[in-house]
Formats: sequence, structure tokens, C-alpha cells
Amino acid sequence: MIFIVYRQNITLNTQPFPSWPSCARFFSPRFSGITSFFPPLVSWPQSPISPINQPTAPSAMQIWRRTFATSVGRLTNSPVNPRPSVLRCAQILQASKNGGVCSFEDQEVKVNGFIRSVRKQKRFAFAEISDGSTVEPLQAILKPAQAADLSTGTAIEISGIWKACPPGKEQTHELQTSDVKVVGASDAETFPIQKKYHSPDFLRQIPHLRIRTPFNSLLSRFRSECMFQLGNVFHSHPDGAFTQVQPPLITSSDCEGAGETFTLAPRGAATPATENEHFFRAPKYLTVSSQLHLEAYAAELGNVWTLTPVFRAEKSDTPRHLSEFYMLEAEVNFMSDLDSLTGLVEHLLRDLTRRLYNTPVGQEILSAKQSGEPGQETSEETGSLQKRWTDLMDGPKWHRITYTQAVEMLQRAVTEDGASFEHSPTWNGGLQLEHEKYIVEVLHQGCPVFVTDYPKSVKPFYMAPSQTTDGSNTPGETVACFDLLLPEVSEVAGGSLREHRLPNLIQNMREHGLIKPRQIPESGDPTSGEPLYPHLTPDEDLGHLQWYADLRRWGSAPHGGFGLGFDRFLGYLTGVSSVRDIVSFPRYFGRADC
Repeated sequence: MIFIVYRQNITLNTQPFPSWPSCARFFSPRFSGITSFFPPLVSWPQSPISPINQPTAPSAMQIWRRTFATSVGRLTNSPVNPRPSVLRCAQILQASKNGGVCSFEDQEVKVNGFIRSVRKQKRFAFAEISDGSTVEPLQAILKPAQAADLSTGTAIEISGIWKACPPGKEQTHELQTSDVKVVGASDAETFPIQKKYHSPDFLRQIPHLRIRTPFNSLLSRFRSECMFQLGNVFHSHPDGAFTQVQPPLITSSDCEGAGETFTLAPRGAATPATENEHFFRAPKYLTVSSQLHLEAYAAELGNVWTLTPVFRAEKSDTPRHLSEFYMLEAEVNFMSDLDSLTGLVEHLLRDLTRRLYNTPVGQEILSAKQSGEPGQETSEETGSLQKRWTDLMDGPKWHRITYTQAVEMLQRAVTEDGASFEHSPTWNGGLQLEHEKYIVEVLHQGCPVFVTDYPKSVKPFYMAPSQTTDGSNTPGETVACFDLLLPEVSEVAGGSLREHRLPNLIQNMREHGLIKPRQIPESGDPTSGEPLYPHLTPDEDLGHLQWYADLRRWGSAPHGGFGLGFDRFLGYLTGVSSVRDIVSFPRYFGRADC
């Protein structure tokens, strides 16, 4: 909460105390339209501060006033400080749309950017300039001599008068150039990015340059905004702020248990033959999930979250899979029911979408014009994207069904409704992509769906058993977990309650083959040497997972968490169907360019 003391006609040396309108423009341009409704909040003596009575050293309030006035002047072009020497295209264009005191009309401005396109005519030349701050280019009108060395991709410094265009033109304003300087030439004949349609496959071959296309630049800014808003979402959670943590990327275990990990080895090193030859004295891997380490953080910090890259050595050549991608993960201590966990996920994603909707870059995504770039929408698709956001923000409560119910619904769809699947839905067969899409798009009419309580045999060892109707955990065939299905993209998130009881966890590890044979001491007596770990037999060893079991050995509470495929969710919000086009430098089976 910011409190602003406002009065008129008080002076500090020669600088006026900032008025409420100046304060409003300083904090946000959105406040500038409501300044007339705010009267003076405090009445101060009307005489100026006398130099005689003024203390020799400035007070804290005087220092604050000088600093505030300087900041306001920097943004409002007051005599305190001139306007910044270089402006961003987004600043100029947005101010022109808003009008009023913030408009740069008929004023000299300077921009640094790149030529998106240039049209040279006999009397004039027209150039579209972009600096990455907005998808909309700034149009400049130049003399033929000024445009002689300009071509697509050229880096320039340009200045001139920002003038309103006559009625009937597509743009409302244009820059009447007074000076232009080429700081980086570009050969238009060989520059791969032109003002025409480029297929997604073509652009993926030049990832270092495709960022310069308007829509891909917009995707990068949207990702940045999403990361920023994520911090706000977790920090302002109604049950208390989550703590952001930084788990390691190099791990000693495969969290998911699927064996699809990248193994680390020093450059030029052959496969180590003995333990002493390993760089870390044992095999280490790039992380597939931060969950295990998040549980260690949560044991003390409570509710934690992280957004980190993860790595999967899957040989999946599909638009839904990457070998390196970002995972949003959170862990909540003292959580004992699955409904609370799914409710948390729903709240977070709804809140994040609302925040993004109210940002300029979010509105740019929704209103991006069709220009032949991958991921951009036609007018019909844009309406569909708008509905997608609206349903996420304000739609009905997301549906919850169990895995068993999902299989039964699919089987009835086959026998009663004539549905056809490549893989027949069975309880032991799991849910395939075609099943997930049918569940969310047909059976639930496009409403997001949580599918809960999957078979224990297909899930990792750390999941707690499904709960009974009274909320207690009892051993059974299913575990307390969920997958979140969204229309068109299917699974985007998954989570579970964790097994917090040491005996049960060790038994799960035993059933999943994670308990290793214990090395027998030279004495031949397996009971000699180190004390036996609780709930293990003399010939068993926890190996590299002992630290994880230790979290249960010394004070463990019921807890749960989830992971969200960040890139897949961004694809859902932007209407981009392939995660290879969401990530600027995608890594997937067979490709890791640049």
C-alpha cells in the first residue's frame, strides 16, 4: 500500500512538491485518468520553507521529495530531467493510442531498432521499425537519400518528429525522420527472414534468427511476462506466500523411474569402469524433475515452488515432447487430501491467466493479426483463443473423475455411442492420448478435467495410496494422484500426495526394485559395520535414495505437490500447437541446433 501526501504551493528550493497527477503518472499511466477525483489529502501551511529556518542538512522528507520529483520528471518530461534520450516503440505507440498528456505527438523522439521492411519510392521511403518491445512496428517516412542504405534486418538509430497521419491511413501516427544512422548493415539478398510466409519447419532450422519475426518475438515477451506473474501468483496466495527455491539440475536419481535420463560425463571421458573414475564418484544425471529436492525444502519452509529446466532422454518425435523443457513444480507441507491439491492447481492457473489477460503482452497475444507466421490465428481461431482464456478464468469448476470412471466412460462410448479408438480402453492399459482428448473434448465438452487415482502399478514409488471416503489412507490398487487434461493439448500437469510414512515408503521402493543388495563387509557378517537402516533386512541397501528416506525418518508430515509442463501450458494460452515453436531453441530427439 502506497500513501501519498499531497498539497499545493509548497516549494523545496526551486522544485515543486509533486502533485497527485504527477504521482499517478509516476506509478502507472492507468491512474492518470482518475486524478481529478482526488482532492488534497493533507492541508499544510501555505508559506514556503524559509532559507533561514531550513536546516543545514536536508531532512529525510526533503531527500524523498527531491528523489520523487526527479523520478517524476524523468517520466513526464518536466524541467527536472529531460525525457530519456531513446524510447521504445511500445512506449510511443501506446502513448499515441491513449492520447492526453502522455502523447508524444509533434515532439522529437529517438528510437533504436531494426528494419522490418522498407518501401522506396521516388519522393519518399517508408520503413517499418521494430525493437522487440511490441508486435506492432513503428512506421517512419524518410527521404530517398536517408533510405539509401536501408534494407530488411538493418540495425539503425533514427530520430524525428512524431506526427499524426491524415485520416484514412492504416496507422494513426508516423515518424517524420530528421536523422538516421546505420549501426549494423544487413544484406537483404541473403537475409533469411523476409516479409513473407515462412513455414514452421523452415524457421526451426534457423532458431537464432526466427526470434526476429514479430510473433516469435511476442512469444518470448509473453514467456517473460508469465514468469514474472508466476512470482506474483505464488507470493499472493490466500493461504500464505510460497517460497521460491532453486533445486539442483545435477542429481543422483531418476525421480520418475522411467530410466529416460541423460548421464553426465566429462568431455573426452570414456564410460567410467570404476567408481574412482567418475567425476562425482558415482553416476550423475540431468534432472527429470525437482520433486524429491522440493520435498526436502518443504520439510522446513512449508510451501515451496520452482521453475527450472528438466531433461528427458525420450525418443519421442512428436510436437508435444522436448528433451529440454521448463517445469513449474510446487510442494505443500501438511496436505492430506487430494481435493485440496487439485483445488490449489485450479486456483493458481486461473489466477495466472487473469493476471496475464490484464497485461499489454497478453492482449497482444489475443489480438495478434494474421500475417502468415506460425502460431498466429485467423479471425475464427482468435475468437476460439479468446474463449479458451475466458473459460480458464471464469468458466465452471473443473471436473474431477477417477481413472476407473474414465475407463468405464470410454468403454461405454465404444459400446453405446460408436466411438472408435486405435487402443481399446482397458483398466490395465492406461490412458492414451486419444483417450485423454476424448475425455476432455467430448465427454466433458471442453471443460478441464482432473483424472485421479491411477493404478499403483503405473505410477512412481513415492505416491501415497488412494484415500477412502473418510479421508484415511489405506493400501489398495490405486494411488492418490491426478493428471490435469486441457482441451486440444490433453495432459499439462500431474501431481500426487506423497507417501510420508517410512515403512510404507521403503516397501514401495522394494516393490519397484529400488532396494539394492547390501555389500557384505570383509568379515562376512552382514550385521557388522554400519547400523542397519530402519525397516531394511540385513542384505538390503537404499543406495543413492537413502537421503530421500531420511526425510521420513526424522519428522515427516503428510504433503503433496504437482508439476506443470510450462511450455505446453504456454502453447495452450497462445494457440501454438507445437512446443517446438514455443521454445526459442528447442531440443528434441535428433535435433539440438545452435
